[in-house]
Amino acid sequence: MRLTKPQDAIFFSDSRFRAVVAGRRFGKTFLSTHELLRDALSGKNRNCWYVAPTYKAAKEIAWEMLNDALPDGYVSKRNETALSLTLKNGSTISLKGAEKPDNLRGRALDFVVMDEFADMRPEAWYEVIRPSLSDRLGSALFIGTPKGRNHFYDIWTRGADGEEGWQAFQYTTIEGGNVDKAEVEAARNDLDERTFDQEYQAKFVNYSGIIYYAFSREESVQPVLDAGDDLHIGMDFNLDPMSAAVCVREGNEIKVMDEIVIYGSNTDEMVDEIKQRYGDRRITIYPDPASKQRKTSAGGRTDLSILQNAGFAVKVRNSHPAIRDRINSVNSRLRSTTGVRALFVDSKCKQTIASLERQTYKEGTSQPNKDDGYDHMNDALGYLVEYLYPIRKHREVEQPVRWS
Repeated sequence: MRLTKPQDAIFFSDSRFRAVVAGRRFGKTFLSTHELLRDALSGKNRNCWYVAPTYKAAKEIAWEMLNDALPDGYVSKRNETALSLTLKNGSTISLKGAEKPDNLRGRALDFVVMDEFADMRPEAWYEVIRPSLSDRLGSALFIGTPKGRNHFYDIWTRGADGEEGWQAFQYTTIEGGNVDKAEVEAARNDLDERTFDQEYQAKFVNYSGIIYYAFSREESVQPVLDAGDDLHIGMDFNLDPMSAAVCVREGNEIKVMDEIVIYGSNTDEMVDEIKQRYGDRRITIYPDPASKQRKTSAGGRTDLSILQNAGFAVKVRNSHPAIRDRINSVNSRLRSTTGVRALFVDSKCKQTIASLERQTYKEGTSQPNKDDGYDHMNDALGYLVEYLYPIRKHREVEQPVRWS
């Protein structure tokens, strides 16, 4: 598998610092692997790093591809524990996680790939990695999908504005050449406008103002008939209040038919309320993943165990989805890029309507404002929607090419 034309343009750029924003399935890992191998083989005793937001992500994304691409004839040692490759010319390629930036201090670097820099703390670059490049006049490649106008946007604009030594690149998924147009159009039908623009058009979407911008009281609020079908309940475990969004499914549509909000409460009381209202129904709960450890009731029982012992089916992720993914899942159901609505709320669900209409981002950030109390019901609904209709992160499935 060869580099595509857009990848070639990046690969053969002679700028010291390159910032690449690209849509899904562009081949970011494939390109990064080629960049690391080229630099490590360009001279003796070079230090090259691949840095991901977490150590786990670094291993899952790049370790196998790097190993498959590099024949044994070039390698003197493969250390999977340290995620490092030592080449016969004395150069090393190391994979790192940026969870704790201070742990990255202490090494002079020749080249670094900062993969998904938008998901890292900015000091990983400014306080740690950038100084590590000074001794050897090293270079850097920033590459990822945009995540709002944050520190990755600031880095990218340095190249876009023509700052000396910097170059910016921006490619949509279609321009990347690895995904056919029909698949991109299918994604357009599934995703809300902001999410599609960010994930496939590689646009820096400005996350500000109302979070659930796709909600419309005129179009999203409609009577929901209770036909006695199975119930699907999203649940948030804050003590004040406990919140639950009671939904039914009709085909691909989710309809919020009721809401439960109990102040100064616990999981046992929420279970009792659900049974009192809907005791004879088949019920599936989609709770906060923290329910596996969290204990809002007495007796040392987890919230998850209380729900299971009450006889409910429980569907929960192993870990929290990214807040942004949960928000995007809800917005995509509220209205897709092509205008299709698949999430509706009954007019009696006053708290749900108010929450969807009013929750905002914290000023100057892409984080939800949790100070006004509108987050609890949105979180409850979001756990359900994201579980049923996740924003699919199309991991780049690429054929590794051995370096020859």
